[in-house]
Amino acid sequence: MVVLTVADTLAYLKELFETNATLSDLWVMGEISNLSRSSAGHLYFTLKDGVGQLRCAFFRRQNAGIELEHGAQLLVHGRVSVYEQRGELNFIVDYVHSQGEGILNAQFERLKQLLEAEGLFDVTRKRPLPLFPNRIGLVTSPTGAVLHDIRTVVGRRWPLAQLILAPTPVQGDGAAPGIVAALQELNELGNVDVIILARGGGSLEELWAFNEEAVQRAIYASRVPVVSAVGHETDITLADYVADLRAPTPSAAAELVVPDQIEIAMRVGAYTAMLESCIQRELSAQQDGVARLADYLEQECPDLAELSEGVLGLVSRAGTRLSQSLAERRSQIDMRIVQLASLDPCAVLERGYAVVHRADGTLLASVNVVRTGEAISIRLRDGTIAAEVGEVHAG
Repeated sequence: MVVLTVADTLAYLKELFETNATLSDLWVMGEISNLSRSSAGHLYFTLKDGVGQLRCAFFRRQNAGIELEHGAQLLVHGRVSVYEQRGELNFIVDYVHSQGEGILNAQFERLKQLLEAEGLFDVTRKRPLPLFPNRIGLVTSPTGAVLHDIRTVVGRRWPLAQLILAPTPVQGDGAAPGIVAALQELNELGNVDVIILARGGGSLEELWAFNEEAVQRAIYASRVPVVSAVGHETDITLADYVADLRAPTPSAAAELVVPDQIEIAMRVGAYTAMLESCIQRELSAQQDGVARLADYLEQECPDLAELSEGVLGLVSRAGTRLSQSLAERRSQIDMRIVQLASLDPCAVLERGYAVVHRADGTLLASVNVVRTGEAISIRLRDGTIAAEVGEVHAG
């Protein structure tokens, strides 16, 4: 037999309640009574029906901005716990919703508020789609019409793109885990440019897999931009808020993800024509500039014929002056030759004079420089006489 203290018993019960998967994530509906707000801002009330009642605590951090009324019919979410100090069973509320709107709507709004508070809907983190995707990941059912529609649109608009299907159920119990696995698989490939998450229309229950928390966190964790294309235009899922872009239908998603080859061809043609026009205008402008320069050069260019005639005249005059100068120089040379010839000693010899030299060839110009007995040489017109000085008479 095991004997526990009161505190141990209450602690055991509290742990038992809070670790139970059902009791720690529970939706309860009923009517509010005994509503009160503490000075700290916490709300306390009893949720009852025709059979029983449940004591509830709605703490300030979760109830900010929420006003409750006695007698209101509510659908509340929270967990069962034990308040050990009083030994009371409490339902710790974290979300309230009007009972008339249904539990799925309540679950949707609760998770929406939770994810929005965490920043999963933040528009600043949403990424632009690639302009020209090469590989497009597709998360959808392999048997539905969605796959055919997207293939048709992509093939018509941008056949260069390759569709990579990550098949998954899109409805039922296995849909949410399948969607998460498909998103992770496409991310692990490493060469996918964008992912389309798609299925056709349906009821809220049929589309519920796209509202599961695990799917939202997988979209948020995706390194590849994700386009949500779930249901028809009026269908809204939490995946639409987390995804980088929402498309109203799967076919519209395909049109948003890939460009239109016809439009691209027209734009390229327009750019080509514009470029050709710009080039032609530039060429024309350059040709006009060259023509203006040619005209300027032609105007500024000297008259070559006139210059040539002037040069020929200068050459002719220079030739005449040169001939005259040469003639004058030749006449002067001839005169110098005559003058030199008249000064030639040999010419004096022709007139009967003689030139006397010492034996060493020194010219004797005075009797004072010669000695008796010295050998001398006497040059006449027609030869030389060797002689010896016998006597020297001055004067």
